[in-house]
Amino acid sequence: MLLVIDIGNTNVVLGVYRGKELVDFWRIGTDKDKTSDEYSVLIDQLFSYKGLERRKVKDVIISSVVPDLMHSLENTVIKLFGVNPLIVGPGVKTGMNVKYDNPRQVGADRIVNAVAAYEKYNGPLIVIDFGTATTFCAISSQGEYLGGTIAPGIKISSEALFQRASKLPRVELIKPGKTICKNTVNSMQSGIIYGYAGLVEQIVKKMKKEFKSNGVKVIATGGLATLIDSETQCIDKIDKFLTLDGLQIIFQRNEEDRQKKIQEKQAR
Repeated sequence: MLLVIDIGNTNVVLGVYRGKELVDFWRIGTDKDKTSDEYSVLIDQLFSYKGLERRKVKDVIISSVVPDLMHSLENTVIKLFGVNPLIVGPGVKTGMNVKYDNPRQVGADRIVNAVAAYEKYNGPLIVIDFGTATTFCAISSQGEYLGGTIAPGIKISSEALFQRASKLPRVELIKPGKTICKNTVNSMQSGIIYGYAGLVEQIVKKMKKEFKSNGVKVIATGGLATLIDSETQCIDKIDKFLTLDGLQIIFQRNEEDRQKKIQEKQAR
């Protein structure tokens, strides 16, 4: 089995694959202060709770946008599974040509999402990931990563409003059902959710114009994708496992090359 790990600023998401089948997945809070021993205990408990055998995990791949956590998670993988994980980054084959001015500046999560989206839905595409930040990524019909937009995530926006305005409370992210609201909580919910839906629609509209081609599909992922999708007409499909699938695809592409090299050495 293959264990895939996506380390984000808010959550660490883990998935277990048997071939191309996602067997199970978990979402845990990102904690830079946790040691490798603490993460080892937590992940071991997750496997036990689901009745999965750790010894059956033969390979691990990790993508991360939190450098401070990489040392702990790498050590955790080595301790628990006895393998050195494949880390998504420079030198790892993704099969995608990145057209960014500096390709090293593109977050690993954005590339992983783009790889999965193109593999599953073809192009041209816009991929929206509703995470700590909300990212909009453009992929051409030839599978090139063209670039994109980064906006503050909806939770960040909500939290900033609470922290910076002394009389405004922290609110639950649910739709109030109207915009002419009669209390402060509903008024804030309206501004946050409906305002954010407008942000998404405007960025997608402008990106589609820049594509200068028809048939651009919009794929969304991330925990709050469903909430925003219900208030817009611009999202074609929600794929909550997009990042995990992208890690599985990238691992297979690199595993094929590794096996070829092994066979070439054996043939000499």
